[in-house]
Amino acid sequence: MAVTLNEAKQYLRVDSSDEDVLIENLLRTSKRLVMDVGRLDSEEELEAESAITDTAVKFCLSYLYENRNSADYHNLTMNLRYLLFAQREGAF
Repeated sequence: MAVTLNEAKQYLRVDSSDEDVLIENLLRTSKRLVMDVGRLDSEEELEAESAITDTAVKFCLSYLYENRNSADYHNLTMNLRYLLFAQREGAF
């Protein structure tokens, strides 16, 4: 199951629709980053490993949302590598 806009807003504790466009963009960026770091070729692969990748997408989304003006992308990428280590090494 892929992370939806409503799930993302609930996870970020956002009640209004004022930032929907921003959250949708950050969600797309998060999914793409998780796919790149996790060495996944398609969204189908992203959804197949949903227990791990949903957590990684939500982590990435919350980091980008909270640090939208000062994000450390190297730190974010390294944390995603740790979260997705088993996925990256083909342990599944």
